[in-house]
Amino acid sequence: MNILFGVGNSLRGDDGAGCYVADHFHADGWIVVNCATAPENFTGIVRKHHPDLLVIVDAAAMSLAPGAVRRIAPESIEDVGVGTHMLPLSHLIDFLATDAGEIVLIGIQPGDVDTCDVLSPAVREGADALISILASGRIANIDALEGTNGKII
Repeated sequence: MNILFGVGNSLRGDDGAGCYVADHFHADGWIVVNCATAPENFTGIVRKHHPDLLVIVDAAAMSLAPGAVRRIAPESIEDVGVGTHMLPLSHLIDFLATDAGEIVLIGIQPGDVDTCDVLSPAVREGADALISILASGRIANIDALEGTNGKII
């Protein structure tokens, strides 16, 4: 069994990419949660089910084209105090490390994070591509960012 956490603020345009993925991804063997800006409120689900895989999807400033999707190594997350999260994702991953077989953080490069409730076309395309990859079980096809910090916004 696997769990997907979609993280972000759907009222800040492309920052809602993780929430969009959570709202649109459905597959057998998955529990999917739209965590919005407080994924720490949903850690009990992970601790209860001990999934083989926990996937966390969020918008991440990676200096790529809007909509680009990449795996981000947890140790590469830039630990910033300013953002749309109540708790930095690096702390969340550390907290849940013993409760999931594997934790994968996936970033989607945002374009526009101004106040609005829709994704830009490029980010929606990237999110839809990620949904397809997850549904087909090809998560290994997402390139890991080696030596690059993904700044979670």
